[in-house]
Amino acid sequence: MNWQKISDQTVIWLLDKGVDIATIVIVTLLAKYIVFRITVSLIRKTVVPTVSVEAEQRREETLIRIARLAINVVALGVSGMLILDTIGVQIGPFLAAAGVAGVAVGFGGQYFIRDVIAGIFLIGEDQYRIGDYVRIANVNGVVEDITLRMTTLRDLDGTVHHIPNGEIQLVSNYSKVFSRVNLDIGVAYDSDLDKVIEVINRVGKELAEDPEWKEDILEAPRFIRVQQ
Repeated sequence: MNWQKISDQTVIWLLDKGVDIATIVIVTLLAKYIVFRITVSLIRKTVVPTVSVEAEQRREETLIRIARLAINVVALGVSGMLILDTIGVQIGPFLAAAGVAGVAVGFGGQYFIRDVIAGIFLIGEDQYRIGDYVRIANVNGVVEDITLRMTTLRDLDGTVHHIPNGEIQLVSNYSKVFSRVNLDIGVAYDSDLDKVIEVINRVGKELAEDPEWKEDILEAPRFIRVQQ
């Protein structure tokens, strides 16, 4: 085996194809960075402001994470095909085979497609965001992650639940825009009800006017009804 010849051919190949491959990689990384920055700018300009700056930031964070994933997938696919074409691999048969395989996979991947389509609507309709406290699929928890395929919740026990978006039929969001707490207060049976109501409303008003709490309280706590 002529190692010198192999070495020379390798050097020639690297000089010929290596520069092209490096150019593709550099251009792809640059394009990905530019597209991502433009996308982030558009997201921050189009996100509708809410009563809470924190809620707006969570909305932006969710959309940016989804955009980053989508841009990375597209960039990887395009650069991969360009590199294969550069080194002389015919991508036509691969695309044809992928089309045939896509039909077969389509039947088995119908749940995946269902999850992705549901994820697009969930994110587009802003039903919940990362950090929201929600109830989904009979699970209560804080939204830790949202992708096009699934939503990740962490419940009060610390258990992480991964829920495919296609299985989400009902979403209850306890923290969007505002949240409310119904607190049961026990009193003696012989208590003066009018006095109890007066004390509850007075304490609630004082709490709403307290400098430490007033920024977080939209409405003063008050008496609603007698439970039993």
